[in-house]
Amino acid sequence: MRANEIPTEEIKRDPAAFADRVTADGRFGRVAEPGRYRLVVSRACPWAHRVVITRRLMGLEQAVSLAVTDPRQEIIEGEPHWVFTEETGSPDGRDPVLGIHALREAYLARDPGYTGGVSVPGLVDVDSGHLVSNDFDQLVRDMATEWDGLVRDGAPDLYPRERREEIDALSREIYTDLNNGVYRAGFAPDQEHYDVAVTDVFARLDALEERLTGQRYLVGDSITEADVKLFPTLVRFDAAYHGHFKCNIRKLTEYPALWAYARDLFQTPGFGDTTDLDHVRVHYYWVHSAINPTRIVAAGPDPRGWLTAHHREALGGDPFGAGTAPGPVPEGERVPEL
Repeated sequence: MRANEIPTEEIKRDPAAFADRVTADGRFGRVAEPGRYRLVVSRACPWAHRVVITRRLMGLEQAVSLAVTDPRQEIIEGEPHWVFTEETGSPDGRDPVLGIHALREAYLARDPGYTGGVSVPGLVDVDSGHLVSNDFDQLVRDMATEWDGLVRDGAPDLYPRERREEIDALSREIYTDLNNGVYRAGFAPDQEHYDVAVTDVFARLDALEERLTGQRYLVGDSITEADVKLFPTLVRFDAAYHGHFKCNIRKLTEYPALWAYARDLFQTPGFGDTTDLDHVRVHYYWVHSAINPTRIVAAGPDPRGWLTAHHREALGGDPFGAGTAPGPVPEGERVPEL
């Protein structure tokens, strides 16, 4: 979809165009090896954010380098594209490792005849310059479970075997109603589609409020993949989805348990320290010109609320289970402090 267009029917997400899997044993043809891959992301994008969180929690920063695109997409041949600019550390407008200006160049290096959309995240083979995968869910799963030998000591178990069925079922519900539901509301082609979508969004938030009133995390006593997938939507809710996408029945801050849960995660290494709310606001309000034709970027809400006490530790549990917290954010990857 072009940046200045509203779809004529309900928004639907296409399957990942490229979904090569990278594992420690290389059984799918690609081996996880340090320095071989570069992860291209936008800090504005919730789908990319879940991969960035996983990479940090698992301690893969040294194994997989990070490239951050500008929050403002550039129109190239009539289509919006993720590009590198001086603002994101590329003075000449090209990623210093891959040598590309737009992520689409990695797509075309992989398939010169490719005519589909270009999305983040994109895992790129540094040696060939080819896109390996833009499958955000599989990237999360594989980095969490298949990169043995490269993950840090003390990395959490984000996908415990005894909880996988529950994690998968809950994640599907959250994706349909909330992760993607906010987009269905924001890009609804008519009142009927909007009404259905926004009802789904708040029904899911209500259910999560009830679930999280008595437990610290979504599944079990520590962070799992389910929390990693929910957080990027929650952290963007009041800043973008409430106003820009018209999901304005309630704010996140009006849900006592959910708001405390979100702050708990934000203050946990791997979550808030990978969140750039300036990029979020700039991207959503500037790029979606069909929704916001003036491209005026909203000033609020005040992000310092994310640092207030949450008191969720009283519910028990530990964010990393039997593991430990990741170390400091690498130089060059730090987001602005609130």
